[in-house]
Amino acid sequence: MPAALLLASAVMTSATLTPKTEFAKPTGPMVVRLSDVDQPCKLVLLDKDAAELGRATAPAGDIDLTVLFPKIREAGGVVRVQAVVAGSPEGAPLLVIPLNPRPAIRTTSDLRPDGKTAYTRVIGWGETLLDPKNEAHAKLQASWAKSDPTPLSGFRLARDLDVVFETTAGRIRFAMRPDEAPNTARNFVELAQKSFYDGTIVHRIVPADRNGKPFVIQGGDPTGTGDGGPGYDLPLEPSKLLHDFGVVSMARSDWPDSAGSQWFICLSREATARLDGQYCAFGYAVEGADAILKIAGGELADPATGRPKEPQTVLRAFTEPAPAWIPGKGRPDARVTAVATPEGVREGKRESKRESSDR
Repeated sequence: MPAALLLASAVMTSATLTPKTEFAKPTGPMVVRLSDVDQPCKLVLLDKDAAELGRATAPAGDIDLTVLFPKIREAGGVVRVQAVVAGSPEGAPLLVIPLNPRPAIRTTSDLRPDGKTAYTRVIGWGETLLDPKNEAHAKLQASWAKSDPTPLSGFRLARDLDVVFETTAGRIRFAMRPDEAPNTARNFVELAQKSFYDGTIVHRIVPADRNGKPFVIQGGDPTGTGDGGPGYDLPLEPSKLLHDFGVVSMARSDWPDSAGSQWFICLSREATARLDGQYCAFGYAVEGADAILKIAGGELADPATGRPKEPQTVLRAFTEPAPAWIPGKGRPDARVTAVATPEGVREGKRESKRESSDR
């Protein structure tokens, strides 16, 4: 099949996979319903990189994935089940997410680049250092108490969903990365589904860090002050998704487990690379580079706090089914990227609680 035709077919949503078992016990069945098809089709098991782990024929109706894919529990991470009808992937994939507690978080007190302001720095997870070459952290590692075992408690089944922001600056669509941060991605999806973000403003813009590199835009606070949230704290997850233009991550206060609803969108890799491992990146924009850059270019009322003079607003946030995954490739779209112009970063295209004020 020609690539263009395959790409077009991948965004169709005729075949539907929905979980009947939302939470499966470690050795229990994983029952899903295949509907909106009038013929047996292929179900393909894919890892987070879209590599094919298994393929089987399934009729419409209720299906136990553990029977269809006997080794699905041994995949070792988040997997997707994709329907393929007449050779074309159709409908949003179904996510199978292991219920694993996070590893023990390892922190220390450190100083920000100003050499004066102390903050809590994440230096490792479980028995592993984020930076094994850091001699000071290696010395601390020697004193760590052994972390408790993290048994597998089962699996969660869910449809793969994107989050869409309709803003006064334009539309932004986010792909989620549950393979890197399953609970953080789920929290964002559920807040969008429950209209939590409707009417919230982008209350903070940091157009550049101290080195002049584009930094972040931030929103998600129902009070619009930068201090509000959903009324609960979200534990930091050990995401390895790198902060870069278009990547969405969770804002928080100094304590790592203090995120809730506030998000920030990165404006460059150069300025946000230092946030890797310290903040939880959980998705990326696949539409809306222009909207992100328009927000980032807004005039500031207070440069010290990043308060915009006329804040842009999330008019409505909601979810839509993710596009079908193409075996061996994954999503048919890709993360947006910024394009430099003579006037600065002002255009975009696609390519295949208060976050610290440190800039």
